[in-house]
Order: sequence, then structure tokens, then C-alpha cells
Amino acid sequence: MEHEEVVDNSHKDFAHNWVLSSRFLFYCLFFLIIAFSFGGCYSLYKHRYHGTPEVTVPGNTLYNPKYK
Repeated sequence: MEHEEVVDNSHKDFAHNWVLSSRFLFYCLFFLIIAFSFGGCYSLYKHRYHGTPEVTVPGNTLYNPKYK
């Protein structure tokens, strides 16, 4: 008759330890919020408004058009 030793790994399991799993999920969520915030700020900085370009407007399209 052989005796098998039962090893209890439930304390290491992600689903059984709600304290560690909730802490891990909180830090993941916190990191994702910070990463998306910095990514959005960088995108807004990269595509920022660079000023009014010098545009030539034809005279016939003005509010008071100038005809030849």
C-alpha cells in the first residue's frame, strides 16, 4: 500500500487568495490608467495646433467678393 502525499497549493493560487489577486488587479489597473493617460497626453502633444497657416484666398470667395 503506497501513501501519496497531498500538497496543498491553494495558498499560491490566484483564484483562491482574493487579497493578493485584488491587489494585483488594482496595480494592473493603476498602471494601465497611468499608461493610457501618458499616451493620450503624448498624442495630444504630437498633434498639437501649430498656429495659423498662411493661406491665399481667392478674391471671388471673400465675404465681399472682388470681381475682375
